[in-house]
Amino acid sequence: MKFFEYQGKKIFKKEGIPILEGHVANSPEDVVEIVTEMGKPVVLKAQVLVGGRGKAGGIKFPEKPGDAFQKANELLNMEIKGEHVKQLLVEEKANILNEFFISVSIDRSQKSPVIIASKEGGVDIEDLARISPEKIIKSHINPLNEFLPYQAREIARKMGVETSLIQPLGNIIFKLYTLFDKYDAQIAEINPLILTDDGLIAADSKLEIEDDSIFRHKELVQLINYKPKEFAFVKLDGDIAVIGNGAGLTLTGMDMINLYGGKPATFLDIGGGASEKTIKKALDMVLNYPPVKVVFLNVLGGITRADDVAKGVISALNTTKRDVHIVIRLTGTNEAEGQEILKRANIPFEVSMEEAAKKAVEICSKIN
Repeated sequence: MKFFEYQGKKIFKKEGIPILEGHVANSPEDVVEIVTEMGKPVVLKAQVLVGGRGKAGGIKFPEKPGDAFQKANELLNMEIKGEHVKQLLVEEKANILNEFFISVSIDRSQKSPVIIASKEGGVDIEDLARISPEKIIKSHINPLNEFLPYQAREIARKMGVETSLIQPLGNIIFKLYTLFDKYDAQIAEINPLILTDDGLIAADSKLEIEDDSIFRHKELVQLINYKPKEFAFVKLDGDIAVIGNGAGLTLTGMDMINLYGGKPATFLDIGGGASEKTIKKALDMVLNYPPVKVVFLNVLGGITRADDVAKGVISALNTTKRDVHIVIRLTGTNEAEGQEILKRANIPFEVSMEEAAKKAVEICSKIN
């Protein structure tokens, strides 16, 4: 679950991390009204869930309300890395004395959280990590032990900031890690954390929460009106769409495709208990994904019923406008009923995952 900047900042503020005054706008007219009411210099920031916003021109500095209308109109007609800008954050423009970078994430190679910090924050942090890695401080945290304020201050000291900033910067680091741990985050980041005449302030926010922990954080669900996805869908660079009922089964199906010389075009996990409607929706997605030449549907029915799968397949094939081959492996709960439905519709199927994967690759290799 990803948060827009303005949503992340609400959580930052709740947890004691200072932010600038800001308001969300949905139209140029909203922007002009907000700018007029604020009565101070502002910055307009496109609200998207992808990085690189600043370099893409997604941040603008209007000089006056009239200028704000024009710049807001430009932003709301932008696409940044394929994401259309629908909202803007109208935020107080700060007098920036210095910029820092702080991030807390999971280092999967070390199986622990890691705090990454630098006294040189901003849009070029990726370049800094590549050119001057010694300026990036990394501190792995043992999740079984309590993270204490003195440890956060030690990270601030290692960043090389002046003595007067060690205490307040350590305080921000401590609060960001506390937030990360409290909300089961995958990443909590401030870039930049700015130094102003009023002290340290989070000028941006990046926050992503682990989907499987959402049931513990109902207040966050209400904050962003989050709706759980029906299935996990990832686009890949091959031409055989792989669908399975369960992440492990889907990955195994992908391995089988690779084993026989094919290349998966998708990872699509419909999960356990997928209904006929879910099956149809999943197939509609991959059938309308242009690189897909063949669909490999790999179902080992447990909670998912084979007859529902078969009905969903027929429904999807009856409505698609693309001529895409589909190879089905169908076993498990109600398999006899499901297989009979496919037979009546003249849709071939396999009961062996290996045979189905091999067949999918063979068919794909014959398609120009």
